[in-house]
Amino acid sequence: MFEETFRKNDSALLREAEYHFHQGYKYQMSGHIHDAMEHYRKSIDLFPTSEAHTFLGWALSFEGDYQAAISECETAIALDPDFGNPYNDIGAYLMSLEQLDEAVIWFERAKEAKRYDARHYPYFNLGRIKERQGDWLSAQAEYGKALELYPEYESARECLHRVQSLLQRRN
Repeated sequence: MFEETFRKNDSALLREAEYHFHQGYKYQMSGHIHDAMEHYRKSIDLFPTSEAHTFLGWALSFEGDYQAAISECETAIALDPDFGNPYNDIGAYLMSLEQLDEAVIWFERAKEAKRYDARHYPYFNLGRIKERQGDWLSAQAEYGKALELYPEYESARECLHRVQSLLQRRN
């Protein structure tokens, strides 16, 4: 993902930006959110990318700052409207804010993004919304599509089985 941008623009400045992006990710994965945000911001200061803004938003969401996270994702989309992650992330943040109808729009956009390696996430997230709304048939379809795209996705498999059980009991 981030590497695509850097392959096209090889320079010392860009390599440093990439370094900070990867450091941010390492810190975030080890639970050091403030250090992660610092590195993402350094990466953005050197060379702003959709990826760095999206991941900064993700780090901000760990702090519960969903509005700032959404803002970072909107900046990411402005930089690269084809990158799918920020669309899904905005939907996830809106779900956390209990704005389910608004979240649906963003998940649908994520499904259509041209550049998105984790396309199963918006289907799974839409399944979660549909299940919460009691629309079990739609939830089943969304979870099924998530599994079709990523067959090893255990959370989707568990949710699909739960929804199928609910549908069987209803009939």
